[in-house]
Amino acid sequence: MKVIQFYKNEKQLIKKAIKGHRDAQRKLYDMHAPKMLSVCRTYVKDVQFAEEVMLSGFLKVFTNLQRYRFEGSFEGWIRKIMVNESISFLRKQKDIVFVEEVANYTEASWDHVQVAFGVAQLQELIDQLPEGYRMVFVLYAIEGYKHHEIATMLGISEGTSKSQLFKARKMLQQQVNKQNRIHNGAIEV
Repeated sequence: MKVIQFYKNEKQLIKKAIKGHRDAQRKLYDMHAPKMLSVCRTYVKDVQFAEEVMLSGFLKVFTNLQRYRFEGSFEGWIRKIMVNESISFLRKQKDIVFVEEVANYTEASWDHVQVAFGVAQLQELIDQLPEGYRMVFVLYAIEGYKHHEIATMLGISEGTSKSQLFKARKMLQQQVNKQNRIHNGAIEV
């Protein structure tokens, strides 16, 4: 019953926000800002810049709110705006280097990797990836986009997207293995 009530409240808030009610806009912002900051943070290393991207994204959310058609989740609609805003921010900062596609690669397997890390530690490892690797990894593994969608979003070939993901997974796997060895005392820091 609370889920239905929440949905109705959110829908009412959206309708009021479309009409320009600042209080409704503030409530929607307060409801979604923490998750959207997390989305922006997965793409943008620096928290201050991630906050800037999120605020810019919310500006787009509220200026385009009348375009939301109440089809699918509102959070998903906002999330897509935040992802696009993050990618736009990264493009403006510097040219993102995508290594040309590798013809023969195999999917990196995570089945045998045991990860005993917290979210912050995993985020640190993801932050260490080169820009291109990180963007493709986050879009694929976290956001759930397919390679053809990533290729279109980033202006690269589908093969390059697959190659970037393969290399990102390989780098992450090496880092996780290294951290596990350090944790188990096999390597001195």
